[in-house]
Amino acid sequence: MKKFGLFMLIICMSITGWTQKRYVDSLFSKIDKETFTYKDSLQLDVYSASKDNNMGRPLILVVHGGAFMGGSREGLGEIKFSRIMAAKGYLVASIDYRLTLQGKSFGCDCPADQKIETFRAATDDILDALYYLSNSKFAYDRSKIILLGSSAGAEAVLNTAFLQQHFAFDDLWEKPITISGVISLAGAMVDADYITKENAIPTLLVHGMKDPLVPYATAAHHYCNIGTKGYIILSGARTIADKLRLCETSYLLAYAPHGNHDWSWLGYKYSDMIAEFIDEAVLENKLIQTEIDIENLAH
Repeated sequence: MKKFGLFMLIICMSITGWTQKRYVDSLFSKIDKETFTYKDSLQLDVYSASKDNNMGRPLILVVHGGAFMGGSREGLGEIKFSRIMAAKGYLVASIDYRLTLQGKSFGCDCPADQKIETFRAATDDILDALYYLSNSKFAYDRSKIILLGSSAGAEAVLNTAFLQQHFAFDDLWEKPITISGVISLAGAMVDADYITKENAIPTLLVHGMKDPLVPYATAAHHYCNIGTKGYIILSGARTIADKLRLCETSYLLAYAPHGNHDWSWLGYKYSDMIAEFIDEAVLENKLIQTEIDIENLAH
């Protein structure tokens, strides 16, 4: 298992100094933000360093959390993270998507088929946002798209990245979109068995091991009992990491042994870790397979 060199890199930088590197370090101070309607009444915010038209820069698409009933692209965590990553040289788009469960429950009383339909609608909106951006004025590498999501948004990006062949999602891919990396903050997917060597891509997973809502490994969503309307098995960070290891694909599993669902927003604070993983695993195509106790790192 190849060790991930992020933390030694940080130590070396602090001791010896380091030439700043695009996509890893903060290079730009002025960040522009523009808002667009990409579908019906759904909007997205694009963050870009002022006057930066680098055709080779990756796109990071940010998908907020909120149990598919709340949340916004304008959340404080989403805004701060988007600005930080734009300052490193990325093009960043933070999107709203249909809140199909607004005013409803996403717990054990929400029928399983409605949960699947909710996941499907979010993937549909993510793809429409990507289609919109692919035809926009913005300069970026269309083959370097990284999806990042928090909580419900993490579920949405994982399903979008890996469930192209799933019966509930396979008709959504009308146009070619290349997704080259995924960042999941306290997320899970419908079925990790759909991850194969053919579709596996570098993935960073942040998850609390005691998350009471989204399973860390493989378990029922919200830990619903068998027989309840909302009983549906999901594959969390631990299971996804195991699949990626077998597929010989890069992953970083940042686990919190005592952590709960708070890591869905705490994960935004680790923008340097995220940027380093993208740079090494996605842009430089290095094989990174490692796991870290992020609680120890935080202290």
